[in-house]
Amino acid sequence: MLNYNLPRHLPSAEELPDSDETPVDNELQELIPGLLKAILLILWAERMDWLFAIDMGIYYHPDKPPIVPDGFLSLGVERFYDEELRPSYVLWDENVVPIFVLEVVSQNYRKEYTTKLDEYEALGVLYYVIYSSRRRRKPHLEVHKLVNGKYELQEGNPVWLPEIGLGIGCERGNYCGVTREWMYWYDEQGQRYLTPAEQVKQEVQRAQQEAQRAQQEAQRAQQEAQRADVAEQRVQQLAEQLRALGIDPDNLV
Repeated sequence: MLNYNLPRHLPSAEELPDSDETPVDNELQELIPGLLKAILLILWAERMDWLFAIDMGIYYHPDKPPIVPDGFLSLGVERFYDEELRPSYVLWDENVVPIFVLEVVSQNYRKEYTTKLDEYEALGVLYYVIYSSRRRRKPHLEVHKLVNGKYELQEGNPVWLPEIGLGIGCERGNYCGVTREWMYWYDEQGQRYLTPAEQVKQEVQRAQQEAQRAQQEAQRAQQEAQRADVAEQRVQQLAEQLRALGIDPDNLV
């Protein structure tokens, strides 16, 4: 898959341009892959063998410009090289083709369904995902899987990606204060993984519920103590009545 006709002496990532200086067409091109990455940072917090990059160039030949998807996922690579992080993704250094590539279609069409599909197919990307919320008669989300060297459109929403161990899909939700359709990761049963904000909210609610339970337990304990005090007072009253009758309550059999 990496058998290209490459020159003998290859530049490193530090020697190649780390940006094509092309601005994104729409905020969603950053927010949508940003949400997917934010969820992964929680799901795979203990793993160090993956990279989800946003608007990072993928170099496949030193004499050709990089391909710059809106987002891509690679497995089996170092998550961090050093504190400077990666300036770009260089295939002859990484030796791993991204397993998942995402393109978010903006108002300015960039050949996501034609030229880019052919490029990712030739590159050997297993899953090519295209999202367009502007489509009316076709699904917003397309997941193409490489089968025998050709992309095949996968059915469903979400679509399970067994090689990644996650599903990908879209549904309405709230992220960054915006309620609209977003892309999310899903488990094998089709249950959506929570966003960081949703997880924080869930943890706060769980903590509040635990505090309420603790308060209820304390109230029950206080009520039991009060009942015990009342019972003790009743016993003392009965003992005094027996003594008034000349009976020693301590010697009763």
